[in-house]
Amino acid sequence: MEFKEGKNCIYLGPDQDHYKAIIQYEDCGQDQVNITHTIVDSSLRGQGVAGKLLEALVEKARKDGFKLRATCSYAKDKLDKTQDYQDVYLG
Repeated sequence: MEFKEGKNCIYLGPDQDHYKAIIQYEDCGQDQVNITHTIVDSSLRGQGVAGKLLEALVEKARKDGFKLRATCSYAKDKLDKTQDYQDVYLG
């Protein structure tokens, strides 16, 4: 599965306007982003794609030096429960 980076998103598909799965975020300033949406096409559900998208964003946050917040209920729940993500998650 090859994810691509777009404008304020990481996605699976030919481009960010025609995605099969996407995690979207907004820049909040002060080296913080807010995850707003995680969307996975029904054909990919149950395969862990949303979790892999979140993991890709966590790795990007570590590499690029920013912290994560989440208003997306999926991302917030997963970030709250995953100890390995606490270094980049602001709660």
